[in-house]
Amino acid sequence: MTALTHEAPEVDETEEEPEAHGGPEAPPRADLDEALWQAWKTLELPEGFHAEIVEGSIEVSPTGRHCHGQIVNRLRRALDKFLDGGDLAAYQDMNVIHELTAYVPDLFVAPEDDAEHVTEDGLGLKASCVEMVVEVVSPGHRAIERDRIHKRRAYARAGVPVYVLIDDHDGHGTVTVLTSPSPGEAVYAAETRVPYGTEVAIPDGAAKGFVIGEAITGPRRNA
Repeated sequence: MTALTHEAPEVDETEEEPEAHGGPEAPPRADLDEALWQAWKTLELPEGFHAEIVEGSIEVSPTGRHCHGQIVNRLRRALDKFLDGGDLAAYQDMNVIHELTAYVPDLFVAPEDDAEHVTEDGLGLKASCVEMVVEVVSPGHRAIERDRIHKRRAYARAGVPVYVLIDDHDGHGTVTVLTSPSPGEAVYAAETRVPYGTEVAIPDGAAKGFVIGEAITGPRRNA
């Protein structure tokens, strides 16, 4: 999705203190994060847009294109069938909150009885209850970078067990399944990446055994 961004200024702790040059002292990182959080909570967006806080930026994105929505809806229907009868459900269009950050995944899996996992302010679900997130990459450098790099780190930092990236813009299309997050390092230790047209199963977690293949992604792009 194309995004409009509002970035918080970066604080480089290795630089000399500003007051040494007679300038004002830079605010602590925690204060900047809190300011960004408060700004995000007060945003009033037109219908069809949502806002996220991703690695020090507020990013405002519109509803995805037809191809994007088609993949998400196919995936949602397949996950609903796979999870039927269990304690988990597939969610769309909802905030996932981790500390002073907020994400709106294209799809995620969390407990169906979610009352105890709602944040105190009611803005969304706590990331700690999320078992899997899925992002379908949209065109544009910023959108591609956000899902491939920034959200990869963010979801690992939040300890989300499985991150699935469906990427129309990687060659002929790829599906990447990331598992074994290390929150302290903000990385996933395990990665499986396959081209569209090749089935890949979720190897771990609550959706273990769920298969993503051509029925969800469609055939290879521009093959």
